[in-house]
Amino acid sequence: MSIPTAPASTDKFSADRDTVQQLLAGRAKIEAQLGKVIVGQKEVIEQVIIALISGGHCLITGAPGLAKTLLVKSIAQVFHLQFQRIQFTPDLMPADITGTEILQDQGGQRTMNFVKGPIFANMVLADEINRTPPKTQAALLEAMQEHQVTALGVRHGLPEPFFVLATQNPIEMEGTYSLPEAQLDRFMFNVVIDYLPEDDEVAVIVRTTGGKGDPIEPLFTGEDVLRFHDVVRAVPVAEELVRYAVRIAAASRPQQQGTADFVNEWVSWGAGTRAAQNLILGAKARALLEGRAHVTLDDIQALAQPVLRHRILLNYRAEADGIRVGEVIRRLVAAANPPTGK
Repeated sequence: MSIPTAPASTDKFSADRDTVQQLLAGRAKIEAQLGKVIVGQKEVIEQVIIALISGGHCLITGAPGLAKTLLVKSIAQVFHLQFQRIQFTPDLMPADITGTEILQDQGGQRTMNFVKGPIFANMVLADEINRTPPKTQAALLEAMQEHQVTALGVRHGLPEPFFVLATQNPIEMEGTYSLPEAQLDRFMFNVVIDYLPEDDEVAVIVRTTGGKGDPIEPLFTGEDVLRFHDVVRAVPVAEELVRYAVRIAAASRPQQQGTADFVNEWVSWGAGTRAAQNLILGAKARALLEGRAHVTLDDIQALAQPVLRHRILLNYRAEADGIRVGEVIRRLVAAANPPTGK
């Protein structure tokens, strides 16, 4: 797969054609490596990879036993990133994540030294994030937004690249807490893992009850990932498509001028500006993975569900009517007056 020969609209994108070719050549290899341990879930894998090369965090939702943790660990191995797993439990404290200041005796002098927590890694797996109270969940807010941790007024930078990939069980399950809206909004995608078809599930059983499989081979480095971030942002996008992404996000906000009746009836809280930002950024990454040097309408529409499903809060009337957030998003995309000829 090759990049179209038409000149790109930015010098940065043209200068990074080698990086683009590296990413395109590596896509099939990534899928092959992940295929050693993950069966099916092609759309899930694509969305996580898009978030990774865009520099975004990812929330992965699914019932226990659907390989959410295995997927994150495997992706960290493919990209050769420093990996830390934090098991979120009801008794986990914020300092258990970020680290803490401790008093140490050095040469007869007592000083306060910061001991780094597991958040100091390239890829942090926040496993079952919604099984700890919101106070502890909030320990991730600064790290996810600013890529730093502040302790006693001192800022400690996190290693780059830095990602939080969190897994959560459906909120209807016992022992779960709702994530605060401010934290949900910091996740680029909410990726939903569902049960596999019968043939894929049979393949999983055969594979996991047999001998050990082949190990995953690293394909990239952290420096490669940082270059991917730069080249993704350099992908050109038409203003009409940016306006379309903004219209989709704005249309989800109830009680605003021009808001559709179904939004006012079913939605309690809509998406903010970060939703449109992530729609465009994710669309740029998807275009690159598809071998295109420009964003299309399909790129935006394909990512509307993972970008919006955790940013739209439905009310009790929607629940009573049996309306799911996915249906609301489909209506928003259809009603957002897409540009023609894109």
